[in-house]
Amino acid sequence: MEKLKRILSQIDGRGYKAYKELQGKTFRFPRYSLCFQYIQGDPFAPPSQVALSIPLKSAGFREELFSNKIRRIALEDFLARSVDKAIEKANGKRRGSGKSGLIAIDVPKQEVIERTCMRIFQDRIEARLFIGLPARGRRIAGDEAMEMFFEDLPEIAESSLFIEVLSKSDIRRHVCVVEDQDALRSQLEERGLVAFIANGSLLPRRSGVDQRPLKKDEAVLFESPPSMEVELNAPNAGKIRGMGIPRGITLIVGGGFHGKSTLLSAIERSVYDHIPDDGREYVVTLRSAVKIRAEDGRRVECVDISPFISNLPFGKDTLRFRTDNASGSTSQAANIIEAIEAGAKLLLLDEDTSATNFMIRDARMQRLVAANREPITPFIDRARQLFEILGVSTVLVMGGSGDYFDIADRVVLMDHYRPQDVTSKAREIAGELPSQRVPAESELPKLSNARIPLPESFNPMIGKKVTVRSRGKDHIQFGRTTIDLTYVEQIAEESQTRAIGGLLLYAVRNGIIDGKRSVHEIVKALEERIDAEGLEVASPFARPSADYARPRPEEICAAINRLRTLVVR
Repeated sequence: MEKLKRILSQIDGRGYKAYKELQGKTFRFPRYSLCFQYIQGDPFAPPSQVALSIPLKSAGFREELFSNKIRRIALEDFLARSVDKAIEKANGKRRGSGKSGLIAIDVPKQEVIERTCMRIFQDRIEARLFIGLPARGRRIAGDEAMEMFFEDLPEIAESSLFIEVLSKSDIRRHVCVVEDQDALRSQLEERGLVAFIANGSLLPRRSGVDQRPLKKDEAVLFESPPSMEVELNAPNAGKIRGMGIPRGITLIVGGGFHGKSTLLSAIERSVYDHIPDDGREYVVTLRSAVKIRAEDGRRVECVDISPFISNLPFGKDTLRFRTDNASGSTSQAANIIEAIEAGAKLLLLDEDTSATNFMIRDARMQRLVAANREPITPFIDRARQLFEILGVSTVLVMGGSGDYFDIADRVVLMDHYRPQDVTSKAREIAGELPSQRVPAESELPKLSNARIPLPESFNPMIGKKVTVRSRGKDHIQFGRTTIDLTYVEQIAEESQTRAIGGLLLYAVRNGIIDGKRSVHEIVKALEERIDAEGLEVASPFARPSADYARPRPEEICAAINRLRTLVVR
């Protein structure tokens, strides 16, 4: 502590690079240690990174709060939010030029996701923060740095990372709610379900770009139809009742603006756990569920789309389909096959974001365009086969075609945000008004062998410099190419996108992309490394990352598949 004061006094007024003297050094304060993990080279450069390390015994958290993996992740999430609140209170002023005076943490949003900004180890808690070291112009402002390290940071640490200043009931509730979601999700498969929406859930969000819930007085709380109500058991909350969506094919129908897409969106986002009072904290979906949509313009590399598209003009191969500019139908077909390759057991589709000719071809169009002149086998003719042969279920929002009644196991009508089970009524209508379309008679083709990426198609270099970085939530710059993840809709935040970039670079550097492993096997190997060594393994630097959130394997696969330089064999 005194040594840090001496160093700051000695470098006061010197050129900014003199701060580098702090890099790698650790200083002891009365109740924590401060480690300078990275020092920025300029006040206008990305900020420095420090770690506050607190012995677990000093922090005072009982072991039961982090006694298993999901509880540890939940407590880390709570503490990250606690630190962010403390920063808001303590960090109210700028301290010079550029990023001077900044103190920040990679704050979580509505989802609870394993992340690197807050870690609980066997002997300590480590909070990793970004700080803008103070400067006047490009000279060190030592007195301002003194205030940061001896006033602001101690205040932040003391008010956010010790049990005696935190609400024990809030901590316990946070941990228990997250643990309950994980437990509910683990029961889905044995109960023959793909998703569960608890009674009383608040599903609508404030907007398409704001995942916070609507106020209760502005929304209709979810209530299951009696015929679909099931009861699951949570270890902390006890028995929870709600709507169980069974394996198979489920249609969500209803008029416009009655809550169809809102329900699907809640199912889509509930591959993740949510914080208490989010409204979706007891909505759970199979972890492997993948949202499918049309994605015009994406690149596709040697994907077997023959279950949906074959006999293209000019003999174009659909067993190993390749294009730099996919159409709506070919992109949606590729997205489904890639999701199945990644291990998806549930596909989520909305007619609003699907290619019409991929979803349905009605009787009149079938009569006008002969079958031997139509290369597309629509999804309606494959959905049942995907389930019966591959065990892949579908939840589909469909308001425009009653032909889907013929293949649906369940039909849920949303009326003013209230679900009704209209399966019997839909079947009755299908019997009274038989579809005139002719279903495809072909069997589901066996998918081609797994695709194996060639390592030489992954080049993270621009000249002699490694360049891998996120560009917002939707893009990764990987060398000279950009991976476009705009329509990979289940990425929850940019921290996951950053982690995907880091993991791809790690896979290249460590020979995981070796010309022998398939896309699925590459991602499985990455998952095993993360489980064994932590998400920090993906950091491209000598220091641990402070702004990664763990992506799902499905999104890592999606990023590999969208690399425009990808070549597979």
